[in-house]
Amino acid sequence: MKKILKAILPAGFKANGIACGLKKSGKPDLALLYSEIPALAAAKFTTNSIIAAPLIVSQKHLKSAKKIQAVLVNSGNANCFTGKAGLKDAQAAAGYAARELKIARNAVLVNSTGIIGKRLDITKIKQGIPELVSGLSASGIQKAEKAIMTTDTFAKEISLNLRIGSKVVHLCGIAKGAGMIAPDMATMLCFIMTDAKITKQALGKALSAAVDKSFNCISVDGCMSTNDTVLVLANAAAGNSVISGGKDLEDFSGALECVCLDLAKMVVKDAEGATKFIQIDVCQAKDFQEARKIALSIANSALFKTAVFGQNPNFGRVAAAVGSSGFKIKEDQLKIKLGSLKQKQVKLKVTLSRGKASATVYTSDLTPEYIKINAQYN
Repeated sequence: MKKILKAILPAGFKANGIACGLKKSGKPDLALLYSEIPALAAAKFTTNSIIAAPLIVSQKHLKSAKKIQAVLVNSGNANCFTGKAGLKDAQAAAGYAARELKIARNAVLVNSTGIIGKRLDITKIKQGIPELVSGLSASGIQKAEKAIMTTDTFAKEISLNLRIGSKVVHLCGIAKGAGMIAPDMATMLCFIMTDAKITKQALGKALSAAVDKSFNCISVDGCMSTNDTVLVLANAAAGNSVISGGKDLEDFSGALECVCLDLAKMVVKDAEGATKFIQIDVCQAKDFQEARKIALSIANSALFKTAVFGQNPNFGRVAAAVGSSGFKIKEDQLKIKLGSLKQKQVKLKVTLSRGKASATVYTSDLTPEYIKINAQYN
């Protein structure tokens, strides 16, 4: 397995990104990912009960279409809390892209990110789509990743190659996210493309496992968004023997988890206003779910996060967060080991003496700069 810290599209995929005028800054704000070969798709969406219009449309398309060929993404506007008009706008965006690409509308998925509660300017998207489609290329992924960014300070990208039988399979992932990051789909957008030949069931199983140990194990501020999406497309262009189970699925799942985890860590490292990257290891728990929930209780503690920012080794903040997790932890079971707070990367180890399971969660410190960024975001 070979990892490359740059997005390189697998065979059969093209991408592009442009500025269509949704952002007042004039920065890129409309992206398109396209597979020349109809691809199998698997996705995970936000668990927020207030769900953005494009996610509703994408969920319907995933159910009605056997395969997907395109993903249209805009930044600068979340198209959420916009009622029936927002739903029509999301449907229209998919239709405009489908018409230009000459494919079925339900073969197009749509995503949005940005301000909640403001109607999407669908006219600007309609006007930008011809340029977006005509500029599609196998080297256009860097343009696409810039177009999905909001408060991000750098692009999150990774590629990975692995051998399945006699063939080399490629994976490429891009993500955006820096604020409103919470578990249960960590408030971000992530798009993964692979040329692997795999069954739909195996692809869904691999994605669920990968998300569980990556995007559901990070938290910046404990605030869940309405637009969270992790999507993987597989177009079978690598020509490998179909992955359905056994070692091939184990290897592919490991590669997909690696892509997701690296992107998830990048999101935390780019957390709004952050000065510290914090790794929380919870060991000797009864099971993985218990370990992760306790780790997230610590990660979402404003008192712990501000203590790390202030380089204050206050173990009481950790003990209190563990105790508030919902599990009955006895004082004599709990051991806390906190690394140096002077380093940019901080490690916290919590031992529970209750079992053999463990989980790792990643978070950041909470700073005055985070407050400033979000106080001015509108």
